[in-house]
Amino acid sequence: MARKIKLVLGVIGSDCHAVGNKILDYSLTEAGFEVTNIGVLSPQEDFINAALETNADAILVSSLYGQGELDCKGLREKCDEAGLKGIKLFVGGNIVVGKQNFDEVHKRFTAMGFDHVYPPGTPVETTIKDLHADFPDHA
Repeated sequence: MARKIKLVLGVIGSDCHAVGNKILDYSLTEAGFEVTNIGVLSPQEDFINAALETNADAILVSSLYGQGELDCKGLREKCDEAGLKGIKLFVGGNIVVGKQNFDEVHKRFTAMGFDHVYPPGTPVETTIKDLHADFPDHA
C-alpha cells in the first residue's frame, strides 16, 4: 500500500481566518491525506519547520485577508534553503488586495515559485484533484 500524501496546511501571516482552515483540514483528511495543520497567524518559518518535521510532500498556504502576496514572498527560496527543494507549494483564498485580474495574480504567484494558485471560492475538490495529479504514486 502506498503511503499517504503528507501535507502542511496553515493560514499565513497576520491572518486569523480559522473556519476555512478547519474545513480544508477536515476535507483533506477525509480524502485520505495526512494533514499537519499549523493553524492561523503562521509565519513562513512555521510552514517550513512543520514540513521538515513531517517530511511533507506539499505545503498548502491559505490567506483570506488580502495580504497573501506580501506574506508569501520568498517562501520558495526559504524552502529551498531549508532543504525542501522541489516541495509542492499551493496557495489559495483572497490572496491579494482588492479585485485584480486573476490571470495576473496567478502569474505573480507562479513566478514566486508556487505550483498551484487558486482564486477565492475554489472547491477543495480542485485541490484534491491537483494533489493526486502531482503525486500519482501515492494513495
